[in-house]
Amino acid sequence: MRTLLNTLYVTTPCAYLHLDNDTVRVEVERETRLRVPLHHLGGIVVFGNVLISPALMHRMADQGQSLVLLDGNGRFKARLEGPVSGNILLRRAQHAKASDGAFTLRVACACVAGKLRNSRQVLLRGAREAKSEPDERVLSRGAEDLAAALRALPGAENLDAVRGIEGEAARQYFGCFNSLVRADAREAFAFDGRTRRPPRDRMNALMSFLYAMLMNDCRSAIEAAGMDPQLGFLHAVRPGRAALALDLMEEFRHQADRLALSLVNRAQVQADDFTLHEGGGVTLSEQARKTVVVAWQERKQEELSHPLLEEPVPLGILPQLQARFLARALRGDMDEYLPFLVR
Repeated sequence: MRTLLNTLYVTTPCAYLHLDNDTVRVEVERETRLRVPLHHLGGIVVFGNVLISPALMHRMADQGQSLVLLDGNGRFKARLEGPVSGNILLRRAQHAKASDGAFTLRVACACVAGKLRNSRQVLLRGAREAKSEPDERVLSRGAEDLAAALRALPGAENLDAVRGIEGEAARQYFGCFNSLVRADAREAFAFDGRTRRPPRDRMNALMSFLYAMLMNDCRSAIEAAGMDPQLGFLHAVRPGRAALALDLMEEFRHQADRLALSLVNRAQVQADDFTLHEGGGVTLSEQARKTVVVAWQERKQEELSHPLLEEPVPLGILPQLQARFLARALRGDMDEYLPFLVR
């Protein structure tokens, strides 16, 4: 249970959150584990079987604080929030732009370009740090493949073509993933492409958990900027799907990937931190979930230079900044949406 950037994450099964005057009190087996003043929080994210009192839910709704429910794997289940806020003029612009085929295509290309460029940096860094020549060759070739995908992107004539380039590039990227894992951990963390609902191996379980936290950060950023998270440009609109949050998430997936690799390569997460279920599903243990959440919070506090602002900013607020750049593009204050690119 930790707070970062005004979000409280609760991973302990059967924890009970309730309101104690103006403070959130977290109890486990009737023992108080944490107290946090409610006015310090922008939202609460809970994983799995966590209990929340009705009084706390009502107060959070009244104060505009979000409560997000995820299952034990980090899969989104529900979100409680008060009356929808946001900038109605911005949302009108968003809906109008979503009907503009040329604008939609440009934003979709920008989202994919950000993802491919940043993913390529993961492979290039891995190639530089590779311990063996075969791994260096695999990672360098993967980086070349992503460079080719980036060159092909401007020629995409429609969304299906953009999605096709993104899908093939993702296959090539994940095809290199085993070469990024230290040699003595490759058997336990063998990776044969993305699987989900449920994840079928340890690395997929770890990545899905991190992606769920990243997705929540991106959705919160979209809503804070006043946009409609359901109406995206790259991802198809479906009932209950936060398509715009998924769009924004693409350029930041590399952060979750790099953290997953760091946790495995530094042995902070090990093979026995996972439960292999009958039927093939894999989940993180309670203690491993805590380790991952703490590492995610610490990573979000790290600073880097933003290419547009040219000043150091914490990683944790990058989605907030990019959401505001997207809002400016929707309003016409910027010519194009520019994704965040790792230098």
